[in-house]
Amino acid sequence: MDIEKKFDVNAWARPNIRQMKPYSSARDEFHGSASVFLDANENPYNAPYNRYPDPMQWRLKERVAEIKGVPKECILLGNGSDEPIDLIMRAFCEPGRDAVLTLDPTYGMYEVAASINHVACRKVRLTPDFQIDLPALMQAIDGSVRAIYLCSPNNPTGNSLERKDILYILEHFEGIVVVDEAYIDFSSQPSFIQELDKYPNLVVFQTLSKAWGAAGIRLGMAFASKDIIALLNKIKYPYNVNQLTQEKALEILGKKEQMQAQLVQILSERTRLQKELTSLPLVRKIYPTDANFILTDVGDADYVYQKLVERGIIVRNRNRVALCAGCLRITVGTPEENEALLNALKTI
Repeated sequence: MDIEKKFDVNAWARPNIRQMKPYSSARDEFHGSASVFLDANENPYNAPYNRYPDPMQWRLKERVAEIKGVPKECILLGNGSDEPIDLIMRAFCEPGRDAVLTLDPTYGMYEVAASINHVACRKVRLTPDFQIDLPALMQAIDGSVRAIYLCSPNNPTGNSLERKDILYILEHFEGIVVVDEAYIDFSSQPSFIQELDKYPNLVVFQTLSKAWGAAGIRLGMAFASKDIIALLNKIKYPYNVNQLTQEKALEILGKKEQMQAQLVQILSERTRLQKELTSLPLVRKIYPTDANFILTDVGDADYVYQKLVERGIIVRNRNRVALCAGCLRITVGTPEENEALLNALKTI
């Protein structure tokens, strides 16, 4: 199947989005250099934060493009990945009529964004080994499904989805396929960014929140064809990434060696935690992970969770999530934090 010929972003976009005239800010209209800015009704004092930030974040995008090997025109920067999750639905899903497909279990914000946008969210249950039930997923696709959200490595299960299954979906579904790679830096699997040229219906999410250690600045990244990014830029809020976030992101991205050193430490601690958890009597199973967390079956998860809270240790109780009964999701911390967790679990 020749996806390149079959996917037309304008045919899939909502008609009102396709036809709308986007808001044009003062900074959008000006190009070049100047020393006197009297165009945006800004306070002339308290530089540089008196000025509105670059609405297209071009300097930051150039740095991201350099690191990721993607043209800057193929990058959308957002307020965390939650913003592009929402933008995809706003751009392609007609409220009250259309639907998105997600996996179950997976990241909860896909369903929340669907609810906010009055878009149906159809869940396809993962197999017992946390992989895509491909026949069930393909059967769930009908004319109302406009986008499919795939989190790989998946949250809360931690495993990477089978690459061949994702490729099959890209080849056989004509709408938008989102691959959310928030945890890709912790995985040995290659990023789907390298598939963008082949599949123009593909959107890849990444973030500075995890491996880059910058959850507090709220910067998510979406990578897609120029046509998809142009459509999302049309409907995003004009100044969606503030000046402080842009500055801090540039600083953080300039410390790639530091990030990689921390990544090595996290992966080493992940291996140690897996080994130590396996030896604890209350741990019934730990699941394979390509992320910076470990899904762990402790039997009575509610009881163990509460005992950890009493010791000032907070993990995520996933006991009521599909396929995760009895499970806690444990983030890999510093060696000292991991040791505190292990010592606490030994006394429960």
